[in-house]
Amino acid sequence: MQFDMRALPMVTRYKIVNSTITPRPIAWITSQTAEGIVNAAPYSFFNCVGTEPPLVALGLLKEPVSRGLKNTASNIIATGDFVVNLVCEADAERMNLCSVDAPADVSEIDYAGIQTAPSELVAPPRIATSPVSFECRKVAAMDIGTMQTVVIGEILMAHIRDEFITDRERVYFDTPAMKLIGRTHGSGWYVRNGDSFQMDRPRYDPSRMAKDRVAE
Repeated sequence: MQFDMRALPMVTRYKIVNSTITPRPIAWITSQTAEGIVNAAPYSFFNCVGTEPPLVALGLLKEPVSRGLKNTASNIIATGDFVVNLVCEADAERMNLCSVDAPADVSEIDYAGIQTAPSELVAPPRIATSPVSFECRKVAAMDIGTMQTVVIGEILMAHIRDEFITDRERVYFDTPAMKLIGRTHGSGWYVRNGDSFQMDRPRYDPSRMAKDRVAE
């Protein structure tokens, strides 16, 4: 079947994208108001998009009724600072608690009982139990359409818990031990990133073209 994304309502487009582009890493974002209230919220429209400089991209959906910015987007646009914390299986329930529609003056850090640690270069704290946290600063924020804000952020500082570092000099990590989780299809479905396989990147072999011509 073919789906003309230009002609479909937003809810249908969301279902198609949400159910097929999987698994998606989760950015458990901590941000802060100008008054110092810390917000924590999970977003799975997230990924890395560069390393020179190191960049992350966030797709932050707006309130469906008012079409106003949610707390995370408001804080990032106002202050420029945020932290992307990756989510391990042990933190899944606390992360899920942070997805509630809490009032702007309620900190999800307190609501979900989250332990934090100070950041080095940005104001919002990082989540202490996260295997990996990236301190980020906004590079650009773009409203593309009426229902979403796309944020590009530069990673200024990376925090990786000591138990997951196998060789500091060669920058080797035990990524499977982090037990990271991701979002997958439908409402409330997640995946454990424990099933993996390895393939070496091949070298170009011009003889393969010659073999194909002989076969024809």
